[in-house]
Formats: sequence, C-alpha cells, structure tokens
Amino acid sequence: MSARRDTEPDTRVPWPLAVPAVLAVLFLLLPLSGLLLRTPWTELPQLLAEPAALQALRLSLITATAATALSLFLGVPLAWVLARSRRPGISLLRAFVTLPLVLPPVVGGVALLMAFGRRGIFGQYIYEYTGFSLPFTVWAVIIAETFVAMPFLVVTVEGALRSADRGLEEAAATLGSGPFATFRRVTLPLIWPSLIAGSVLTWARALGEFGATATFAGSFPGTTQTMPIYIYETMQSEPDAAIALSLVLLVVSVTVLALLRDRWLNSGTRL
Repeated sequence: MSARRDTEPDTRVPWPLAVPAVLAVLFLLLPLSGLLLRTPWTELPQLLAEPAALQALRLSLITATAATALSLFLGVPLAWVLARSRRPGISLLRAFVTLPLVLPPVVGGVALLMAFGRRGIFGQYIYEYTGFSLPFTVWAVIIAETFVAMPFLVVTVEGALRSADRGLEEAAATLGSGPFATFRRVTLPLIWPSLIAGSVLTWARALGEFGATATFAGSFPGTTQTMPIYIYETMQSEPDAAIALSLVLLVVSVTVLALLRDRWLNSGTRL
C-alpha cells in the first residue's frame, strides 16, 4: 500500500495556480451574482408582463427559432461538404465559414448591409426587380442571427461527421443505397446527438445576438427590436425592466448548459 501511495500523483493544487484560479472564478461569478442580487424579484412578474418586453421576447423567440431552422437547412449540407469533400480549397472554405465566430458582430452587420442593403451587391437587384428592401425588416433579423449562429451548428456537425463510423455508410452503399438515402438513413442517426447539441447552441446564440441585428435590422418595436436590443435601450430609462429581461437570457444560458452537460461539461470533449 505504501509503494502504491508513493507512485500516485500529487493532486494538490500549488498556490501559484490556486490563487489565479480563485480570482478567475470570482471574476466570472461576481457579475452574475450582481445581476441576481439586483433583480427586483417582487416586481419581476409585472416587469416581464410589460407589452414592450413581451413584444421583444416574442420576437426574439420567433426569429431565433427561424434562424435555427434556416441554419439546419443550410448548415448540415455544408458541414457534410467540409467533412467529406477532398476538393482543393476546402480548408479555405472552412476558414470563411467559421469567420463569423471571431468576427465582431457589428462588422458582420455592416457586411450584411453591403451585401443585402438597398445598394448592396445583391440587395440592389432584389430591390430593383421586386421593390423589396431587406434591411430593417424582420427578415433582416433572421438573416443576421443566422449569419452569426450557423457556424456553431456547422462546426458541431462537421466534428460529428468526421468521427462517425464510415463502415456503416460503406455497408449501406454496398447494399445498393444511394448517397442521399445513405445520408438520410445512416448518417443522420449517427450524428443525431451532435445535431441536437448544435441546434441548441445555434438557437441560444441567435437569441442573444445584438450587434449584427442592430446594424442590419435596426430597432423598431414589434418588427426588429429583439430582446437584447430592448435590454440595451431600456437600461438607462428602465433599468429594472432591463435587469428582468437579462435574467431571462441568463436562465436560457443556464438551461443550454444543462442540456449539453453530458456532451460537453462531463465528457470534456468537443461538441
């Protein structure tokens, strides 16, 4: 027993690491604690029942869900191409696809304006032939949220496709299954947990999007004023309402972490 104890690694945390670790925990938890302590709990139901707050919350839920659906429609095929294609330029394509993850959201909003604005590269033709101007509409909110959130889905699904058992797909192909039928009947069930995880992350990111939405869609109550924009605009005039809605976003974030705990927090593996 003594020899075994001598060979066991020392799990004590040295103080040069423990002190910064404690400071890091405090740095991350103190702002959240401040939000919880400053929340007007007795007035919370009344604040959340305000027509403007409900309007912003309803719009955020609708647009985030629509952005997630659009991300699934576009992002899953894109993830498959990135994971399985061996054509030249895939690495460069992957870099561009993941760029919104690190791009400042306001810059993303400006880029969307340059592309889909009334005088944008594509937007000018949309306006010329249809008379429809995309910016500052609810569709602009959905596009902005999709632009910043879809990379989360693509990265998650691509990782699952790369680690999936190709032998099952090859077996299906030898039995006469076509490529799309194999993808639908074999590949999708294999990556289903990662697909759900990526969808949840995408929805949460779309729900909290602010910069690109404010730049590309503006802030019009009932049309483009999402919950993060409403929180920002009411912080000076109605701080209690802003705190109450911030608490809603905090609850959503905690829920997302709870849903993903088995695939992320406990396993310590990449989504």
